Amino acid sequence: MKKILLLCLAFALCFCLLAACGSDTASLTDSDTIVVGASVTPHAVILSQVVDAMAEKGYTLQIEEFNDYVLPNTATESGEIGANFFQHYQYLDDFNAENDTHLVAVAAIHYEPFGIYAGKTASIEDLAEGATIAVPNDGTNEARALLLLEQQGLITLKEDASMTTATKIDIEENPLGLDIQEVEAAQLPRSLADVDLAVINGNYAIQAGLNAAEDALAIEDKDSEAIRSLYANVLVVKEGNEEAPVVQALIECLQSEEVRAFMEEEFGGAVIPMF
Repeated sequence: MKKILLLCLAFALCFCLLAACGSDTASLTDSDTIVVGASVTPHAVILSQVVDAMAEKGYTLQIEEFNDYVLPNTATESGEIGANFFQHYQYLDDFNAENDTHLVAVAAIHYEPFGIYAGKTASIEDLAEGATIAVPNDGTNEARALLLLEQQGLITLKEDASMTTATKIDIEENPLGLDIQEVEAAQLPRSLADVDLAVINGNYAIQAGLNAAEDALAIEDKDSEAIRSLYANVLVVKEGNEEAPVVQALIECLQSEEVRAFMEEEFGGAVIPMF
């Protein structure tokens, strides 16, 4: 019996020590290394530009690429990675509310205009009755896509529809009887061959070789302060890590004139600096 009790106590002690270690791992306060989860492009590409600048400040920046909009947040919340860079303010707010996570935006870096791209139909004017249009299936980005379709006169949303949470059930008028298909955001570029048009997130458009400024049939009003304030792409950490020196160093590097010039030259209007 004593042996069993001792074994139980030893197990409990080990569990507590492991939990404590996990808690320390999640803190960036004394860390000289930060792992940042990012969409392949433009986020990871932008981060790659500041690896040397971070090294000059005495910090190591490691970039981990993700192809979805969920895992980077859950990994940041768990402490598996220290930060992420892939999402906008509105998506972050909704994710925290829906998943009881404690993630905080610490810096706005850039904005990517949403665009409508041609699939089987070459232009918006050529759309036939019953044409199919693919939109992102995540809440905030679907609303954003529907607003862009409304701006083009293709649909009308209900008066009380939210500009941040509207879905296709909030469509009031659809004169052409368009078939709005909700598709996982990463799959939207691949859907172009099967739909007439698709409304595609900036990062996935860039990854597919599309440029909103050059290839889109229509884009959001990039000069709208409301749109930019909601959809600026942000660097995100878990609550409590906002003032960590390594985080502040990364913000300084990302919001540099060198990074601004790189974004403007590399992405030609598809990525707009927000600093």
